[in-house]
Amino acid sequence: MITAGSAEVIIYVVSDAAGDTGELVVRAAVAQFHPVQTDIRRAPFVMDVPTLERFVVQAKLSGAIVLYTLVIPHLREAMKNLAKEHQVEAIDLLGSLIESLERQTGRHSRQEPGLNHVLDADYFRKVDAVEFAVRYDDAKDPSGVLKADIVLIGVSRTSKTPLSMYLAHQKFKVANIPLVPEIKPPKELFNVPVERIIGLTIGVPYLNTIRKERLKALGLPNSASYAAEDRILKELEYAEAIMRQIGCVVIDVSHRAVEETASLIMEHFRGV
Repeated sequence: MITAGSAEVIIYVVSDAAGDTGELVVRAAVAQFHPVQTDIRRAPFVMDVPTLERFVVQAKLSGAIVLYTLVIPHLREAMKNLAKEHQVEAIDLLGSLIESLERQTGRHSRQEPGLNHVLDADYFRKVDAVEFAVRYDDAKDPSGVLKADIVLIGVSRTSKTPLSMYLAHQKFKVANIPLVPEIKPPKELFNVPVERIIGLTIGVPYLNTIRKERLKALGLPNSASYAAEDRILKELEYAEAIMRQIGCVVIDVSHRAVEETASLIMEHFRGV
């Protein structure tokens, strides 16, 4: 239960389409609880049960609520069972209505995700951008930085992945690269036009708190070096040196919501 003064509410929006419908409903609901802080995490284009389970387990670890808009029956049923098995609060946004409409009309639903979208070029650009963000997240394939509209760089837990997904829904192709002192950045990064690169930094105390919460969610002791202030300072100094070398714009994400940081990034690119 969330009480006054406790951490933000985390809500996973799980969908076999883009997840726009679910996120709109969540935002309409949480607006009624202002100023409670919420972290909305999209899980779009989920098409198999193992991926569903991965997000359910993540939700359990973070004490999150799951709202799902799954139109494919076996995924909807799997989500219901997984939520029960892992004791995660899960809300089926579409299932009951689809079943009622099937009874009323005597017809089966088409079971095709995303039919509420107009399948135009704009929509497909968004889908391409989301797929790009997933493919080139966390330097999985460094070649992505050469194809990206935006490249995000920063230490762990500076919101690189959430920002990549948010910007993808604004039709930007985003790749992100973690900066770690023990690992050299990919050589491709230094061949990207500087105006396409955004550095993300954060205050030491704020990052210390975030990392301790992350360790807690994973069931690990918060004494691990990952959350130690001297380790964090070393990582930030290293990252800032790389950013100075590149000469990119740097944004401090301390106390900023993902939406606010994304707005600053989009404003920068409008001016480029």
